[in-house]
Amino acid sequence: MNKELIVLGIESSCDETSAAILKGSKVLSNIIANQSIHEKYGGVVPELASRAHQQNIIPVVDVAIKSAKINKSDIDVIAYTKGPGLLGSLLVGSSFAKSFSFSLNKPLVSINHMQAHILAHFIEHKEQKIPEFPFLCLTVSGGHTQIVKVDNYNEMEIIGTTLDDAAGEAFDKSAKVLGLKYPGGPLIDKYAKNGDINAFVFGKPKIDKLNFSFSGLKTSIMNNINNAVQKDKNFIKNNLNDLCASIQESIVSILIDKLEKASELTNINNIAIAGGVSANSYLRKKLLELGKKNSYNIYIPNFEYCTDNAAMIAIAGKYKYLYNDIVTDYSESASARLTF
Repeated sequence: MNKELIVLGIESSCDETSAAILKGSKVLSNIIANQSIHEKYGGVVPELASRAHQQNIIPVVDVAIKSAKINKSDIDVIAYTKGPGLLGSLLVGSSFAKSFSFSLNKPLVSINHMQAHILAHFIEHKEQKIPEFPFLCLTVSGGHTQIVKVDNYNEMEIIGTTLDDAAGEAFDKSAKVLGLKYPGGPLIDKYAKNGDINAFVFGKPKIDKLNFSFSGLKTSIMNNINNAVQKDKNFIKNNLNDLCASIQESIVSILIDKLEKASELTNINNIAIAGGVSANSYLRKKLLELGKKNSYNIYIPNFEYCTDNAAMIAIAGKYKYLYNDIVTDYSESASARLTF
């Protein structure tokens, strides 16, 4: 196996344009252009996101190559996000990747965004432990909440998923009700550090097996807050820290309980988390406590590889190309609802 394979990764599934250069499993560059325009709308506007990607894609790739101190001719493989995500955003990244691949006569590999989040664990980093197969990975983001059984780099099975809303959406919608800026998840995490997790109780769903549901919890949070505000207009201001702590506890406890159940059912004690919500400090804390209680081997990604980034696309591209010898045809289309 060529450990020095140089891969260009391109990520454009939502509102961040990213390009990365990977040599072997080491990141030479990982450039991300954020889109602050969505803040005033309280969420991502698909049309604005795709326009911003069109403006950012060429300079971001150019900076990634220059920062890695390589020439574009040194690239061995080009990997891009096929889906899932916003279709307009995905089309910008996939179209550029195809054109760049064709112009350089380099192999092209399409990547599942959620699988890439999981494979981010295999990026070489001094502070990051590499998971042992098989392992369970809780992938949590604004659009997805899944428990995935990972048998190999390219062999993954979803054994639990959300039936409605994702955990990240529950964080963001709750933050919006609290009057916090978008994205609200990190702000809830911040204020929760000074709050009481038992101050407020919200209705939790009872879902069989390993699946999740956050729609009912989200409704319970919104109704409780709105009813309290009608009685006291300063309710949120006076209870912000406790509200954030209680909301965070409600969401994280659901995730941890299901993950523990998944371990019991599969008899797998290698446990990982991935995705944007895996940056949440309370989730990390509770996962480490669960690992200590049950003697699990816990794997937590570095913060820089939790949110959407191209380094995870590049590492996924490396393994898909080396182990499956799969090269994507230029006629392959982006897919907003791509599944495993």
